[in-house]
Amino acid sequence: MPLVAGVDSSTQSCKIVIRDAATGVLVRQARAAHPAGTEIHPDHWWRALGEVIDAVGGLDDVSALSIGGQQHGMVLLDADGRVIRPALLWNDTRSAAAAHELIEDLGQGDQARGRRAWADAVGSVPVASLTVTKLRWLADHEPGSAARIAAICLPHDWLTWRLSTGGAAPAGRRDLDALVTDRSDASGTGYFDAVANAYCRDLLALALRRSPQEVEGIALPRVAEPAEIAARGGADVDGRNLSHLVLGPGCGDNAGVALGLGLQPGRTSLSLGTSGVVAAVSSTPTHDASGLVTGFADATGAFLPLACTLNGARVLDAAKAVLGVGYEEFDSLALSAEPGAGGLVHVPYLEGERTPNLPGATGILTGMTLASLTPANYARAAVEGLLCLMGACVDAVRSQGVDVSRLAMVGGGVRWSSAKEMAPAVLGLPVDVPEPGEYVADGAARQAAWVLAGGERPPAWELGPVERLSADPQPAVRAAYDAAAALVARGPGSL
Repeated sequence: MPLVAGVDSSTQSCKIVIRDAATGVLVRQARAAHPAGTEIHPDHWWRALGEVIDAVGGLDDVSALSIGGQQHGMVLLDADGRVIRPALLWNDTRSAAAAHELIEDLGQGDQARGRRAWADAVGSVPVASLTVTKLRWLADHEPGSAARIAAICLPHDWLTWRLSTGGAAPAGRRDLDALVTDRSDASGTGYFDAVANAYCRDLLALALRRSPQEVEGIALPRVAEPAEIAARGGADVDGRNLSHLVLGPGCGDNAGVALGLGLQPGRTSLSLGTSGVVAAVSSTPTHDASGLVTGFADATGAFLPLACTLNGARVLDAAKAVLGVGYEEFDSLALSAEPGAGGLVHVPYLEGERTPNLPGATGILTGMTLASLTPANYARAAVEGLLCLMGACVDAVRSQGVDVSRLAMVGGGVRWSSAKEMAPAVLGLPVDVPEPGEYVADGAARQAAWVLAGGERPPAWELGPVERLSADPQPAVRAAYDAAAALVARGPGSL
């Protein structure tokens, strides 16, 4: 049976899995680190991809490969195909003011009208994470870089392109026109309509403060069909002959998780990684003018309404560091405290926040007394705060008419037993916990297998056992959190 490869080029690292195309059985895998930061030169991703290819034993026996990647990262190329500046990543909030401006611009000074216009056009309202806001920031702060733009792409687009063009930075318009992406990643830019499957160059022009005619010459990646052969590997990719390799269109990381989990309409994922994400496959698009839910596409031709936080499992890493304990001791402390943490409430906006859209906010800890301020209560308050933040995302997705009756919980945060065990009670929902895995890379591998096999649906894979958790809801925990979070939303004067 042929083998397929799936890559996850995430914020923190690059992972690769090699799986049997028919059954999904894992054959081998590898991982390499990415530098920390919110502004990264794409060459780091390329080096890490080369490292994992070598570490996994090469790709000579692999028939197809797809790449899943972090969404929204702004990769800019000049006319020679060279990267103009380090990519601004999804978690870079310097474009928060630009998001506000773009809403006002499209609404002709009216924020409410602008939000509705953006939601109607692309399914999402600009926030600092989206590519379109980073382009406005660039136009205002680095006009020289903006003037050099010949092509705009996303992290997974750029890596697929490099694999297909031989590794060395290519040159010329013909090579720029070879850039390819998919609906899921394109839908996170803020200038792609996933319903019409078309770029909105008028919105791209608005972001760059140019006329629509001036942006016509900018190359944007061709949007491939979900199971289309997007390209083929190059004959000399940094010394590797990958000409035998079929390249799939790839996908955004959230769509990769959905594909890896085999989500169908009615099933919802909760991913706790660098960010926290609630995503549900839907047969119909969403257009949330509040901006809490982004109307993305999935990797199968459907839609992926999604609510995302900037603050994911790192909330627990930060609390662990404050307490000066290891993972197991932190979990023991958190689980030893009573629900509600003795009145201690942690609102974990440690890096600003995206849901709700408060990019300049900071976290707070309330309810501190001599009795409540204990290591155990603090640990539990951190876990409850993270889960309540994710509960707000669940509510936002539900508000768009999406059925959320059960959650599949994945991501690095699931390795915290405290988060896993508390989730059903705090979220008030049954929680399925699949066996830990690289679900973005698995989704990309499943797409690669689909590209090889063809057909209307990706192959059905059973990737491992699922732990099913349930508990009596604890609405008082969420009510206390919501009251504290409302203070942050009202501003410093309310605290």
